[in-house]
Amino acid sequence: MPKPAVSVFQYPRTATEMPCGPYAKAGVIVETNAGWRISRPVIAAARCVRCQQCWLICPDGAIDRTGESYAVDYNFCKGCGLCARECPAKAITMAKEDGQGE
Repeated sequence: MPKPAVSVFQYPRTATEMPCGPYAKAGVIVETNAGWRISRPVIAAARCVRCQQCWLICPDGAIDRTGESYAVDYNFCKGCGLCARECPAKAITMAKEDGQGE
């Protein structure tokens, strides 16, 4: 697996320059988390109100915000469920991983 690109942090001079949400996109950690996950978040796009709570709360930055849509990078999601608990529209549900039993 390739090492992530190094980005130099520039300390913000004003409040508007402060980063909001994850500082880096998903995929910048060196190792994946998916191997020990027992459940995964599934986003129902039709129910999503684009409040950004899932994107802001994800401890691994595994939720990618592209325009008006959100997607989970399952290679880096550890299945903690914080996104599902914080979603005010209940647009995120946790599904069992394949092979984990029903």
